[in-house]
Formats: sequence, C-alpha cells, structure tokens
Amino acid sequence: MKILTADHVLPITGEPISRGAVAIDGEDIVAVGLANEIRARYEDVEVTDFGKAAILPGFVNCHSHLEITAMRGSLDAVEHDFRSWLLKLNELRAAMSDEEIEEAAFLGAKEGREAGVTCFGDVGRSGHAGLRAMKRAGLRGILFQETEFSPDNRTAEDDFKTLIAKFEKLQGEATELVSVGLSPHAPYTVGSMLFEMIAQFSIINRVPITIHAAESANETELMTRGTGFFTEVYERFGVEWASPHCTTIEYLERLGVLSARPLLAHCVEVTQSDIERIAANGARIAHCPKSNAKFGHGFAPFESFLDAGIAVGLGSDSVASNNLCDIMEEARFASLTARNRPGSERFIGPREMLRVATLGGAEALGLNDKIGSLEAGKKADLAVISLDAPAQNPIGDVEATLVFSTSGRDTIATYVNGKPIY
Repeated sequence: MKILTADHVLPITGEPISRGAVAIDGEDIVAVGLANEIRARYEDVEVTDFGKAAILPGFVNCHSHLEITAMRGSLDAVEHDFRSWLLKLNELRAAMSDEEIEEAAFLGAKEGREAGVTCFGDVGRSGHAGLRAMKRAGLRGILFQETEFSPDNRTAEDDFKTLIAKFEKLQGEATELVSVGLSPHAPYTVGSMLFEMIAQFSIINRVPITIHAAESANETELMTRGTGFFTEVYERFGVEWASPHCTTIEYLERLGVLSARPLLAHCVEVTQSDIERIAANGARIAHCPKSNAKFGHGFAPFESFLDAGIAVGLGSDSVASNNLCDIMEEARFASLTARNRPGSERFIGPREMLRVATLGGAEALGLNDKIGSLEAGKKADLAVISLDAPAQNPIGDVEATLVFSTSGRDTIATYVNGKPIY
C-alpha cells in the first residue's frame, strides 16, 4: 500500500483538495482526501510527497493512431489537400516494415505516458502494432482493429470475414489492461452492408466500435450529393457505391450503426438534428480540435455536444495530423477554439475541460466504471503534474493553471493500476 500527496489533488467528481492525498492498495484507489487525514488513517504506510504539483486522474486520449507515429511532419506539405494527404499516408505506410511500424507505435505510446496519458482509444490498420505498444508501455486502452478499403457491397461478406479473423487473432493478445474493438474506418471507405454486419456483431458480442464520421466538407459532399473527389477514387478502382443523399449521422442511424453506440471521431460537419440523433442513440464523440484545425476542416460544435448530454472525450488523432500527443494542450485548444467558434453560445471553463480530458474520455470509451476520476474503488490510473514552472505561477486557480498554463511536458509521474510507468 502507498500514499501519494501533493499541494493539489483533483478528484474531478469533487472540488480540488489543497494538500491532498490519494491512498492506493494494489491496483485500486482506497481513499482520497486531506493529506493529514489520509496519513492518520493509514499509519506506517509509505508516503510519496510530490510537493508543488497536482495529482489528477490520468488523461484519456480516446482517438489516436499510434502506428503512424513515424510520419510526424512527413505530410505537412500536403495537409492542405485532404485527398493528397490520404494518398501520401497510404504510400508511406506501405513502405514501412512491420517492425518499423511497431517501434513507431511504441514511441507514440511512450510520448503519451510521459504527458500523463494513461489510456488510449487507438485505431490501427495493422492492429497488433498499437496493441503491443500499449502493452509494452504499461498503458490501459482499447485497440480498434480498422477495416481495409472496402466500400463495395459486392465484397462485403469476404471483407467482414477478413476483419473478424484479424479481430479474433488480436483478442489472443489482449490483456486485462488492453482490450480489442473494431473500427469501420469511415462512411466513404466502408460499404453499407459491411457497416450493418459490423454493427450487428458489435451489439451481439458487446464489442466497442469507433468510426471517423462527419470529418470534412468532402465527406459531406459525397454523402449528401454523391459528388467530389471520393467518387473519382471509386471510378478509378471500379467500386460500386451509391450516395445515400443524407448526412453521415443520418446514414449511420438508417443502417442501425448508431444503435451500437459507436465512438464517433471528429463530427465537425454535423447539424443540430445530427447531434440529437447521436444523443438519442447513446453514441459518443471523440473531439479532435487540433487535427480538425490543422486540416482546415472547421470547428466541431463542442459545447453543443456537451449540452446535449453526449459523452465526449478528447483525441489527439495521429501525430501526422497533429504533431503532438498532448491532451493538456488539446484541452486548452479545445476550450479556446470553442469560445472563438462562429455561433458559439457559451464559454467552456477549465473545470469542464478537465472533466472532458479525464472522465469524459473514460465515458466515451465505456471505461468510466474503472477510470476517469479519483474515487475509492476505481483503478489507480493517475497523472502527477508539476506546478513549479515560472509560467504557471502565481497559482490563483489550480484548474485554470492546468488548462491554460500547463502542457504535458510538465508531467512528472504517471501511474496505471497503481504502478508507476513514468
């Protein structure tokens, strides 16, 4: 058993505690409160005092692509053209060996844990690279096995069999900390029949799924009008695909995919009706503001998601479209861009932002029964953030200091299941 103390403890579900402590027994949190009271309750227990720092739940990165970490900075020259970016990405990935992809994924996982991230929702085409990276780094997470390019209904049955075979193989490598889900990549790369098969499999077998949805104007043009650059790709490869002439979210609802309560990444191009559909079906959202901005895709209506009662977490996306895996920076950027978005109805404050970065992400991944807040009975997944830098002081409001004056590089310790992994 051990006790961690610091000048500030942020349970997330309660008020910040000055001179607080977290008592840990094995993998579990057993008490959170004032340091002097926790020490008195558990005498003769080892105490680690982090001093001028904050202890809070580990950050949850609920949408990442660890296996393309090696492409950081390699695609910046073409990011203004989403089509060119996608084609260049596939070209670079095809040139990498399995060993190179695995090592890149580990470096991404290592970057995350050193920035206080304790849990990833990682999407991978190869699958095993991200899963092994999280295991090797000591992290918690879900690896979502991604589909190949499979928009044609004529190949749906074979594509489904191939996907499930990969999924079942990955399950053999899963652990208590790292589980496996499925990712039908996006509405423009997955046919309607395959979407329906994956949704049914998800519901019957209680397998989590995640989808890139309503990410760009190009996608909206394809879905609502059946035109744009994606149709050129279909023609080039002889793919049969018919536009549903509706929004992405309405399309997913028609197919029964929203009934599987998927984690929808991006949701930049959504209407108020789409938001209501997401909320009514209990689907979740991975908000990736920096990636959205880097592509110039626009502003997702972040505060509208929260006000609708949707479970929302933060995602860095890949470092090929963000350049950093830093959920503290993502939180600051999310708050500021939401305030500055045309039509924004309210400010999102630091307390709400910290909740999204921790408990919100846990809810988005369906892991909030285990992680996301500092409470007795939950797993001891923690981040310890130094508050000693000149740029962080004086500290008038610790929550504001964390969101607006702090980055992941201020992390001094990361714990998963009660074990220090950084």
